[in-house]
Amino acid sequence: MNSQSLRAAYGETLVQLGKDNKNIVVLEADLGKSTMSIMFQQYYPERFFEMGIAEQNMASTAAGLSLVEKIPFINSFAVFSAGRAYDQIRQTISIAKLNVKICGSSAGLSDFGDGSTHQSVEDIAIMRAIPNMTVLVPADAVETKKMVNAMAKNHGPMYIRINRNDLPVLTSEDEHFEIGKLYTKKEGSDIVIFANGVMLSKSLEAAEILEGEGVSAKVVNVSTVKPLDKQGIIDLTKECKAVITAEEHSIIGGLGGAIAEALRGETNLPIEFVGITDRFGTSAHSYDELLEYYGLTSQAIIDAVKKVIKP
Repeated sequence: MNSQSLRAAYGETLVQLGKDNKNIVVLEADLGKSTMSIMFQQYYPERFFEMGIAEQNMASTAAGLSLVEKIPFINSFAVFSAGRAYDQIRQTISIAKLNVKICGSSAGLSDFGDGSTHQSVEDIAIMRAIPNMTVLVPADAVETKKMVNAMAKNHGPMYIRINRNDLPVLTSEDEHFEIGKLYTKKEGSDIVIFANGVMLSKSLEAAEILEGEGVSAKVVNVSTVKPLDKQGIIDLTKECKAVITAEEHSIIGGLGGAIAEALRGETNLPIEFVGITDRFGTSAHSYDELLEYYGLTSQAIIDAVKKVIKP
């Protein structure tokens, strides 16, 4: 399967946006070679601001730029974008509904070598809880490009979570991306698997195996965690027997919680979460090693399905 870099797709899209819209500006917290915001700097140095290791100042400066009709994209590792600058994002950007775009790069466990201090297992929960904030989780490089374009076109605070590693391309170049829309990647009747990010590919793998065992699994890409299409979630689960959620994030406050909130009071279907239990990340020799260690695999999804329904 063809795999591509989400970080490169992000940087390339910023460059194209900068060409088309002179109001696009980019701010970086000393990680441009990793987040790939350096691509924008190479083309438009006068609209690129290296803020150093000062995420709070970066967020506040972006807020000011948005007040003079600029469209600022601020960049750092997800653990710093969402965590270190939380106060400025909440107090200055989100309360005022300012048009600031936040990139959380090397999200989840994808920075496998740097351990818990650099691995964001709680960023979706943090950003999802902030009123007025849109939260996006692309599954691949193609969806990343579409999301970044949509972020630039739509007004308001937005957070995008970018994986550090190359991921399989699962979305079509021809498919229109819309913030808030749910995308069914595989039809099925017995169970619905809601997934995003790297776990979309794991869910599709699991669904194929389950098909051979007599379980028909629908797989839905929930690349917009907020705003969540509540009615769409309800409609997708009407004929099924159970629901599984799969995410590279803590099971506290992430996609699983969002789906459960949407279904609360609407159904009595059993729901099982596949994600990171209440713990931090750790260092490893490879990304796949960490995904296996934390149970973020197709087999973990299959096991979750078998907990709630019998083949």
